Amino acid sequence: MAKIPTEIPSLKLNDGTSIPLIGYGTGTAWYKSSDDGKIDRKLVDAIKVAIKLGYYHLDGAEVYNNESELGTAIRECGVPRERLFVTTKVITNIKDIPNAIDKSLKKLQLEYVDLYLIHAPFFASSDEELQKAWADMEQVKQSGKAKSIGVSNYLQKHLEATLKTAKIPPSINQTEYHPYLQHQGLLPYQNSHQIATAAYAPLTAVTKAKPGPCDSLYASLAKKYVVSEGEIALRWCIDQGIVAITTSGKEERLSDYLRATTFKLTPKEVQEISEAGDQKHFRGFWQAKFDKDSRL
Repeated sequence: MAKIPTEIPSLKLNDGTSIPLIGYGTGTAWYKSSDDGKIDRKLVDAIKVAIKLGYYHLDGAEVYNNESELGTAIRECGVPRERLFVTTKVITNIKDIPNAIDKSLKKLQLEYVDLYLIHAPFFASSDEELQKAWADMEQVKQSGKAKSIGVSNYLQKHLEATLKTAKIPPSINQTEYHPYLQHQGLLPYQNSHQIATAAYAPLTAVTKAKPGPCDSLYASLAKKYVVSEGEIALRWCIDQGIVAITTSGKEERLSDYLRATTFKLTPKEVQEISEAGDQKHFRGFWQAKFDKDSRL
């Protein structure tokens, strides 16, 4: 197991706050089908291990049904609240965001979250619904219950609709992002509006989407930098200024992922991965919302 003394670097958002470039996610494998009130100690302990290793960026959501476990881990971990960066997301109670944030904060046992996201835009059937939800998010920020506000799974059209009436622009858009899903012009659009990008499922090209055109490139780069292919995948995000959200229940794997903070890919290597990734399309989430070949 790697012993990495390097602190995870941060990215400054458009509202002046800073977000660690690697986060520990509590979705996917940790998702619970319902919030039955019972605390999953396995998840609590896994989060505490992540925090011990230096993952102070913790990414949750109301729909994961495990905010109580995240809150318990935060309370028990011994790290001061101000050193942690806690994200949660709203979608289940999207029609009542003021109540949703209060419910989340109660489960998290926190007075505020560092980042509050609309989990997906697909609840809305009109621009006006997106704009109403965003106005409610702005009220959450103004109340002090969230230091930063943003979105998740938004396409350019959703951002354009939101920005038409926004008083406070989204600070970040968290979306599935890896070499096989680069979303065409979305990132340049976000960059032009100072909206940061966070990637969930950043390891897809080395896990669920194998075999693929990135395989040999990842292998050669892993050998060059003496790291795993997963760490190359994380570094590809970091070197583009993209926040990477990852997870694991294995301490050794989480520790090794932190080696992604100890080296940099060259601009040419970043480009080569991007170009290889363009040769294949793979979407792991929200497939029902897109045409099979859509790269949006």
